[in-house]
Amino acid sequence: KDYKLTYYTPDYETKDTDILAAFRVTPQPGVPPEEAGAAVAAESSTGTWTTVWTDGLTSLDRYKGRCYHIEPVPGEESQFIAYVAYPLDLFEEGSVTNMFTSIVGNVFGFKALRALRLEDLRIPTAYVKTFQGPPHGIQVERDKLNKYGRPLLGCTIKPKLGLSAKNYGRAVYECLRGG
Repeated sequence: KDYKLTYYTPDYETKDTDILAAFRVTPQPGVPPEEAGAAVAAESSTGTWTTVWTDGLTSLDRYKGRCYHIEPVPGEESQFIAYVAYPLDLFEEGSVTNMFTSIVGNVFGFKALRALRLEDLRIPTAYVKTFQGPPHGIQVERDKLNKYGRPLLGCTIKPKLGLSAKNYGRAVYECLRGG
């Protein structure tokens, strides 16, 4: 499928409300970098690998990701930075999971690319404001934990299933002991 015609828009001027992503792309041999960047924009927004009847039901200009700039990576043959802008209407408010699933969830196994890596992401203030954060504010959380001047991090114990209660407890203890 030729994505370049729809999703490569070098004249697009980004908006303050766009989520901006910079992907390092290594196209497959014979795939132009503009097509590779457009494919990333398409597959991470409104495009799909084949034509589907619901294509006509979507306001493409409102929801599509746009690859608006491509530049070669200095010193790296066949690698490019593809800059992609996503409209906020594409994402569920207050959902990091939805945002990352959309942007990076489906594109990393894409056939037009030999390699793909998300290098940078700019999340606009308008989207950040949709996240509620802790119900009492960060200072109350820090006071409860007596932890100041550093990030507060969590972890998921792996494996999620199959540990005995004793071994799960040991894993939790080691996690908490680390800070």
